[in-house]
Amino acid sequence: MSKLESEFEVPCPCCQATLVIDTNLRRIVRHTGPVSADRPELDDAQRILAEEAARREALFQQSFANERTRGDALSRRFEEALKQAQQEPVTKPTRDFDLD
Repeated sequence: MSKLESEFEVPCPCCQATLVIDTNLRRIVRHTGPVSADRPELDDAQRILAEEAARREALFQQSFANERTRGDALSRRFEEALKQAQQEPVTKPTRDFDLD
């Protein structure tokens, strides 16, 4: 865009963006964001997508394996609790009413 005489550019002190201000309107008419150094290149897009797909697949496989063994772990815990309950003597529970 062509720059008018009433417009001037100011760098933002916080984010280093460029602001174009029109003195007649007393407003910001354009904003250009700062160039980010960590922005990935377009050539690396395929590699990045493949890495993300592999990461998602690994997380899914781990979750799937955890769910598969979850039933076994719960049944083992149930068996241990059942053995412990059978070994403990049966006693009558105390009630607040009995304490008076």
